[in-house]
Formats: sequence, structure tokens, C-alpha cells
Amino acid sequence: MTTIGFLACETTLPGAGERRGDAFEHDLMIRAIEPAFVAADLDLRIIDWEAELAAFDGVDLVMLGTAWNYQDKHDAFLTKLDALAERGIAVCNCPEIVRWNATKTYLRDLAEAGAQTIPTLWREEVTAKGALEAMETFDCDRIVVKRQVGAGALGQELLSRGSLPDRDWTFGHPAMLQPFLPAIAEEGELSFIFIGGELSHALLKRPADGDYRIQSLYGGRESVHQPSPEEAAAASTILASIPFETPLYARIDMLRDTDGTLLVMEAEMIEPYLYPEQGPELGERLARAIAERV
Repeated sequence: MTTIGFLACETTLPGAGERRGDAFEHDLMIRAIEPAFVAADLDLRIIDWEAELAAFDGVDLVMLGTAWNYQDKHDAFLTKLDALAERGIAVCNCPEIVRWNATKTYLRDLAEAGAQTIPTLWREEVTAKGALEAMETFDCDRIVVKRQVGAGALGQELLSRGSLPDRDWTFGHPAMLQPFLPAIAEEGELSFIFIGGELSHALLKRPADGDYRIQSLYGGRESVHQPSPEEAAAASTILASIPFETPLYARIDMLRDTDGTLLVMEAEMIEPYLYPEQGPELGERLARAIAERV
């Protein structure tokens, strides 16, 4: 039997202590994929990625499932993935992809390859003065400041021209600054889930009233989206721009510009939540794609 390791972390694993507010998504993923894996003769083993290497004995392939604290332990995470690969374990997605994808500057590579991206300024530090300068550059009244190494909108700031932070404020991390696009609150964010390079399902993610963040931690809600051929093609083009072999799984997040153009927000290939509730065939698709890799 082939053994598949699903990498989680201390705050997503049941019974490991206080869990994250979105840890229920880990439970939904496991419930979605476990029956399909059993049917495909794949033994699913859920492992804390920080466990000793001995915990991975007998594992043939690891999925970077809900390792949602990696951004705060970036170097240790990459070191562990390298160690697993050196033991002959297939790492999905591979360490090379993770290194590239872990820092949001990968979006510059996608833009250079022709992808339509949100205008972005890259800064090692952001001050109140720098935020105002970004608004002037983008000719807008609101900007979003994100960590270059981050996930789940943690630490993210929405700043407006009329309520800038104090003069001595600093963001505290290498950052990316982008104009706030009203589509996030009006239409929502479109996510396209790819398994083995093929589109599995799509969904529309909307923020809670009065917010702009679409993650469940902040009250975001999701619904099934039937993509048009043009939307599916736009997402597929982003996936094709990635300078690596086809990943086992990827989530392409896109937002519509004021002229209707779909812009890529993220190409999540490390440990993206794959929204099994909106993709009832996710488990079977993953099982088939994994069988082709082991």
C-alpha cells in the first residue's frame, strides 16, 4: 500500500492544544479526501510537519496540507522539506516550488511572463510617509499592505488617505503595497482549484459586511462558481506561467479590475485550502493525480 503523509501543524491538528479559528477547514479536507484515498489503496497519515524525521518512515509522498504556521518558521519549514526529499519522499508541492512561492515577489516573475497582476510596490519597510507616497503613485485613496512572506491575510493592513497611522508607525515586515480594488467587496474574489494541472472547481469568496478579507477567520463566505470559458482560460494561463513542473495542486486567486480584466492576486501552491465543500470530487481527483506520481 502507498502511504501519503498529510502535513499539518500544531494549531490545525485536533487534540494538539488550542486550535486556530479556521482549523475546521483541516477537518473538512481530511473528511473529503480520506474515503477517496482508501478506495484508491492510499494510506493517509496525518503528521505535524515539525515531527522528527522518524515519523515519516514508510511515507511515499507528502502533501503540504494545513502547515499553516510555515510563514513564521520559514527556514525550518524549507529545511524539513529538503530533508524529506533527500529521504526519497515525493514532496508535493516540491521544495523548489515552495521556495519560489513562499515570498510574494513571485508575482513579479508572473508579471514578467505576461500575467495580468495588481500594480504593486515592493518595500523592505513601510512607514506612514511611504504609505502616502504609494497612494500618490497609484492615484488612489486606499492601499493594502501585505507581508511578502505571509498567508491568510495575517498582519495585513488597509490604509486610507484620510486616516493614516501615526508618523512613527512602521509595518514591521518586508511588504507589498497595492491599491485597494473595490471588486473585493462588490463581486468578491474568484478562486480556481487545479489538481494535476486540470481545473477541478471554482468558487466565489466574499467578505463579511464591512470587511474586505475573504478568509473564514474574518467571516468570509464561499459559494460555488461556474466559470466562463474566458475565466477558466485566464486562470489556466496563470498556472502555465509558473516556471516549474505542473504542481500536484494549486489555487489561483483572481480579482476583477475596474475594466473587467481578471488580475491574479495569488498563485497558492504551498499549503492552500482547496475548498472541498465546493468541489465534491476533490478527493477522487487528488487520489488519481497522486497515483500518477508514486
